[in-house]
Amino acid sequence: MTHEDVQGWLDRYVDAWRSYDESAIASLFTDDVEYRYHPWDEPVRGRDAVVAEWLKPENHDDPGAWQAEYRPWAVEDTRAVAVGTSRYDDANGKREYHNVFLIEFDDDGWCRSFTEVYALRPAGR
Repeated sequence: MTHEDVQGWLDRYVDAWRSYDESAIASLFTDDVEYRYHPWDEPVRGRDAVVAEWLKPENHDDPGAWQAEYRPWAVEDTRAVAVGTSRYDDANGKREYHNVFLIEFDDDGWCRSFTEVYALRPAGR
């Protein structure tokens, strides 16, 4: 994987999040992906389970209520670390998260492991 490959995947990830399109979500992951919302979580296992998790109404963010920008920070072979921000302005108020994604890809560029680490930016900073 190159930085450009990872950036393309990250862009498709944001597009899939924005659209909640089942096929767009599925196109990101291997059949046996392990997806963690937090490093300590048991992973959601399998593409179909990840798609189902993303499509749960309680996991949807309102259209236009958020912005996200991510970029590769380090890429080595099939592993990548990506960083970026997610900004929200919705019923829960304005907030900004700083994100780190730990991603492993298969040889064809499909994500086989995804772990998110994030922190809420403190008010006034």
